Amino acid sequence: MSAERAKMLKAWKMERTRKWHEKKANARAARIRFQNVSLSSQPKPKPEILPLPDPAEVVVSPDGKGLTAPREWTPKSRRVGLIAVKKGMTAIWDEKGIRVPVTVLQVEDNQVTANILTVRSGNRPPYRAVQIGARNISPEKAHIGMRGHFRKAGVPCKQYVKEFEVSEDAHLPLGTALSAIHFVPGQYVDIQATTMGKGFQGVMKRWGFSGGTASHGNSLAHRTPGSTGQHQDPGRVWPGTKMPGRMGGKRRTMQNLYVVRVDTHLNLIFVKGNVPGPDDGRTPVYITDAKKRLQSEVLRLHLKSGGEGEWVTLDAAGKPLPPPKGGKDEGKTEVNKGLGRGVLGLPFPAGTAAMAKQYAPILVAPSVRVTSPWTADA
Repeated sequence: MSAERAKMLKAWKMERTRKWHEKKANARAARIRFQNVSLSSQPKPKPEILPLPDPAEVVVSPDGKGLTAPREWTPKSRRVGLIAVKKGMTAIWDEKGIRVPVTVLQVEDNQVTANILTVRSGNRPPYRAVQIGARNISPEKAHIGMRGHFRKAGVPCKQYVKEFEVSEDAHLPLGTALSAIHFVPGQYVDIQATTMGKGFQGVMKRWGFSGGTASHGNSLAHRTPGSTGQHQDPGRVWPGTKMPGRMGGKRRTMQNLYVVRVDTHLNLIFVKGNVPGPDDGRTPVYITDAKKRLQSEVLRLHLKSGGEGEWVTLDAAGKPLPPPKGGKDEGKTEVNKGLGRGVLGLPFPAGTAAMAKQYAPILVAPSVRVTSPWTADA
């Protein structure tokens, strides 16, 4: 190859490299311009951080006028939930000898990481939520994008993050530490978790089929599902037919579980009954106030009294407590079924770690049994 030809080839390669770098620089500049586009031109609104008042301050109404009363729980209030882990099941006995099977849930390092407000189209109310983070981890184990998110909230890096939809008066300042005292013994809660995966299973284990007979003449059809279709008409298998398939590993919600005991020292919540998921101490469990029982029943009682009456609660023996003398609800004996036995109210807007120090380490719900077996008149 001549020297002139080698010189031309070298110039061509340099020009090709220059064009390649110029193309990359233009693409990088286009991405930066796209990221800096104002959110007003985007069809989907971006969640924003709310300017929240202090929990001890007054409530600000939607019209901008401040209310003179501090924030208190009402039937229309929707509180934030907690993130816990399942530690296992055990049984406890109450003061009247009733054996109660309970699931132990532990609340670990729950803190508020964000307050979200998303404006919806049309006449729909805005979406309001409080984001909770649980279980502290080292920054090396957190995603690089989440590190800045936690740093902005002023909290350590968290392993679990979950949004809970709340009402307008239930927002919390960033970094607020929540405790197990958030749920009161005697109330009802909804618990959401992922069930244990069982893999690919047959119809007998998955759907409870009885299977075929075990007598003579059954040729390898002891655990088969049997016929799944008809004849030429309809000529297909109906959608939703119970057949073999993957079992478990789905999100399920257990509703109206009774809170039997709360340990504020170890942040333990004892709920009556079973909870989905393994008890490995790693699978997150989401606890919220019972939506159907608490919100619906209490709101019904509130509206039945005209929206101004006092709610009648139960004492330790399960008998309704009469309203105070001279009150506007004197003479009413309806029982407050929504809040639970002996529950006068709920911590609002949330049960914080500072609030837990004001109560005994262990709080127990009243027994479901009215009479005591330890007395002579039982």
